[in-house]
Amino acid sequence: MIASVTGVVNAVGATWAVVTVGGMGLRLLCAPSTCAGLRTGQEATLATSLVVREDSLTLYGFADDSGRELFELVQSATGVGPKLALAIVSVLSPGDFRTAIATENLATLSSVPGIGRRGAQRLVIELKDKVLALAATDPVSLATPLAPLWREQVRLGLEGLGWSTRDAEAACDRVQPLADEDPSLGVGVLMRAALRTLAK
Repeated sequence: MIASVTGVVNAVGATWAVVTVGGMGLRLLCAPSTCAGLRTGQEATLATSLVVREDSLTLYGFADDSGRELFELVQSATGVGPKLALAIVSVLSPGDFRTAIATENLATLSSVPGIGRRGAQRLVIELKDKVLALAATDPVSLATPLAPLWREQVRLGLEGLGWSTRDAEAACDRVQPLADEDPSLGVGVLMRAALRTLAK
């Protein structure tokens, strides 16, 4: 298993990044908030999870170990594959997910694109005894402090998850007051806030 990669970021998209390690460029699929914290030309370390299929090897990257642990944990539930698992990591932090499962908060779980009420109930039933393994508190986000380009980063991230440009712009408008009130907020925090507004 490839537990982590450290190298220079060669390219970054809304939901992917290419990290050069030992002369080889590794393409990783990542949550938008993780991509927002990466900068082309700078060195980065990402926790990783390798998903092996008959016809592919896909590497997923995370800002920290807890993100990878959540990604791998939710895939132990019925009907949750890597794509949906990455959506869960994109919308909910490990702490938020742990709390939602423990309190059976179906509304929070259903805020993830692709998870309906029935799917949320299944997650609660199958993972309630397993979420205790997740860290009780969230680690410091990889995302850098808020920059003037936060709107573009959040918009691109939302579009990468399948939202239209119009919906993404509207979500950015709704979280603008948060950014104005606390300029130290990272892009990852604003991304999660935007996703929550779209789920309402």
